[in-house]
Amino acid sequence: MNKFVLLVEFQVKPDDLTQFMDLVNANAHASVADEPGCLQFDVMQTLDDPCKVVLYEVYASENAFKEHMAMPHTQSFLAAGKPLVSGQKGLPMSRKAAPPIKHG
Repeated sequence: MNKFVLLVEFQVKPDDLTQFMDLVNANAHASVADEPGCLQFDVMQTLDDPCKVVLYEVYASENAFKEHMAMPHTQSFLAAGKPLVSGQKGLPMSRKAAPPIKHG
């Protein structure tokens, strides 16, 4: 179970929110589609502040995450997204339990 998880919180500049969401969604889809070690990549917005965007990323290992960071789509996202945010923080974690997701 010991998967590598990263939570990333971005504070996006209001005028740049649409562009940022397009970029982050493209990166999320490419990560899951093109990287065997990227198991999940959720993009969320907080209910009280749509400019606060949170990523929940799950990787098979810390090495899989390092490979993700070197991918061209990730590098493009980081380069294009950096000027669109006023703040960013990340929290790396180790996942210890993950009950199956209910579909309904």
